Amino acid sequence: MPRTLRDDLRQNKPFTSLHEEAMLNVVRTSAAMTDAFDELLGPHGISSTQYNVLRILRGAEPNGLCRNELRDRMLTRMPDVTRLLDRMEEAGLVVRSRDNEDRRLVSTKITAAGRRLVDKLDVPVGEHNRRRIGHLTAKQLSDLVELLTLARNSG
Repeated sequence: MPRTLRDDLRQNKPFTSLHEEAMLNVVRTSAAMTDAFDELLGPHGISSTQYNVLRILRGAEPNGLCRNELRDRMLTRMPDVTRLLDRMEEAGLVVRSRDNEDRRLVSTKITAAGRRLVDKLDVPVGEHNRRRIGHLTAKQLSDLVELLTLARNSG
């Protein structure tokens, strides 16, 4: 069981600040959620990052997005979006094309196969989310969203 600030106080042990305990819990929770999500996606042959790309591109249909727009919408920082898109294009999940007027502009779109895959995952992902946090009340979920947004936007 993870050590808490209260445990440290009861045992007269040096303790970290409540701020550090909160940060560690956010990181620990994120890791546990990410690991569980990757387990769900593994049998489908994609990572959580690739799922996120498919989800974003589905929302950007029919026009698609350029690499930088896609990068800016990602849930996690991705240092090499081009390489990620290369792998996804090789797998037939996305297609890239250059703009006829401005050859520097490359648009990425989800393919029919990528669309089928992300659509097929809607129900399992929804069930996964309910298993992970479905025990929380609507109020608790709203509070969680608000608190995490406040923490993320603090600077």
